[in-house]
Formats: sequence, C-alpha cells, structure tokens
Amino acid sequence: MAKDLFASLDLNLLRTFIVLNQERNMRKAAGRLFVSQPAVSKALQRLRNHFDDELFVKTHQGLRATEKANQLAESIGPIIDDLAVAINHSSEFDPRQLGGTIKIAISPFFLTSVASKLFAAIRHDAPDLQVQLLNWSKSTLKDITNDDVQFGLSYPISYAPKEIIQKKVAEDHFKAYVRHDHPFEKDVLNVEDAMKFELATLIAADWNLNQSNAEIEIREQGYIPKIVFRSELPSAVIEVVKNSDILFPGSQFLELDSEAGLRAIELDFDNLSFNTDLNAFYHHKNRNSMTIRWLEKKMNGILKGY
Repeated sequence: MAKDLFASLDLNLLRTFIVLNQERNMRKAAGRLFVSQPAVSKALQRLRNHFDDELFVKTHQGLRATEKANQLAESIGPIIDDLAVAINHSSEFDPRQLGGTIKIAISPFFLTSVASKLFAAIRHDAPDLQVQLLNWSKSTLKDITNDDVQFGLSYPISYAPKEIIQKKVAEDHFKAYVRHDHPFEKDVLNVEDAMKFELATLIAADWNLNQSNAEIEIREQGYIPKIVFRSELPSAVIEVVKNSDILFPGSQFLELDSEAGLRAIELDFDNLSFNTDLNAFYHHKNRNSMTIRWLEKKMNGILKGY
C-alpha cells in the first residue's frame, strides 16, 4: 500500500514550500514568512525528508527547483490560491488601514495624465498610504520581480519573467497629432500620406526602446517611415511637433486632443491597427493580495474614463 504523504504532512510546511518556490531565495522567503533563515532551512529539510527529494538546489542565482518541486507547485498552487481567496474574503478589506509606501511604475505614454487621477483615487480610500509613481524604465521588470515595485502599467511585454503576471485593464487607441496649422488638412490619414512626412515617437522601455510599434507595423507593409525624433519625455515630443511638420502617433491616454497648438487626425492604414492592450503588471505571489486587487480596480476605473 502506498504511503499516505498527506496524512503525515505538517500543513504549515506547505506555506514554506510555496513561498520558497516563488522567491527561490532563503533570505526573501524568511522575510515573507517572518521567521529566521535557519527556520526556513529546517523546514526545507523536513520537506525534503517527507517527499524524499531535494526540492530546491542552491545555485549562484539562488535556488533552482527540482522536477519534483515543479510538479508539486503546479498541483498545489491552485489549491493554495483558492484557500487564500477564501480566507482573505472571510475578513473585510479596508484600504484605510493601509500604511507605508506603495511603488507603481507607469509607461511614459500615460504617466502624466494618469498620475493625478490615480493619486486622488488612492488617497481617497487610503489616506495614510504614501504613493510613489515611477516612470517605467529598463529596470522595472526586475524591480517587480524583486518586489521593489508592487504594481506596473504598460503595454504587453512578451519577454516578461514568468514570475510576473500581465493582466489586461484597458485598450489604447492611437491618433496622429500635428501642429494646428499643419499643411495636411484632412481629418483622416492613410499610410501613403503619412509617408510624406517625418515622424516623432515616444520611447517606452520594454515596449519600443529600439523601434516604435508604428514603425514596425509600417515596415511590414513595405514602407520605410522617416523617424527623425524620439524621446522619453512627452513634453519634448509635443514641443517638437508644435514647431514643425512632424507627425506624432500618440496614445489617447496622453490626452492631446485638447492640447493647445495641436490637431488630432484619425489613422486609417488599411489593415494596420495601432490599438493595443494596456496591461497591469505584478508579481505572481501577489495575485491574491487584496491590496493589489483594490489597486487594479482603481486603475481600471480611471482608464475606462477616457
């Protein structure tokens, strides 16, 4: 008869196993569990004895899960998730009790327009919570993985680490923006007309650092766009466009339709679409965090207002 591993297992060890699997680091796991590193090491040894497997092996980068550990995590993870949801929902979440600091990284395409609304929404519910809004940078994915940044907002990133969850919260719509007295007078811009003008783009780390989305789409149609100006600062792009004949494919979240000195033009590039999803980013271990769910709901509400 097979050994009943469940009956003889101290269920407290499962919490340690899940956290170790998420963190792959003894020190960080101990911090999350509010215990010492020797206590985590002792618990891991008990887990190894119980499952007759090393489970986690030390490497230069941290801990590497064995095949057995990966199988356990895949099987146990959903059950622990359901348990966490049930327990968290058993007590009412009150954001007014939140304190400390929360760091949120946002793409430059919409940081300026979203910042004030998001801060007001958070402060209304959680007056004691300090908010740090950061520009999404080349280190943001790593910062979210290390839990140095708790929440992010950007366009889809195909190479994001598996520890990071991406979840659609809105869809972005792009238009072409030109100076008010631009020589192109039509209300709709096709690709042939667009190629007659130089283009400016806004740089967003992890999304269009080397090439803009518009440039990639246009090249796939056999055209060569004339990209003459790129910047991480929306204000810099806007000023250049206001003082030249340059076109700027801009996000609706930049709120440029009412910008003095600019005119919006709809894009009609045949089968090309510049619309794209807007995703929330957070660490997998925070997927059941009531704070993250509350923040995601706030962000969703703000973006739907556009």
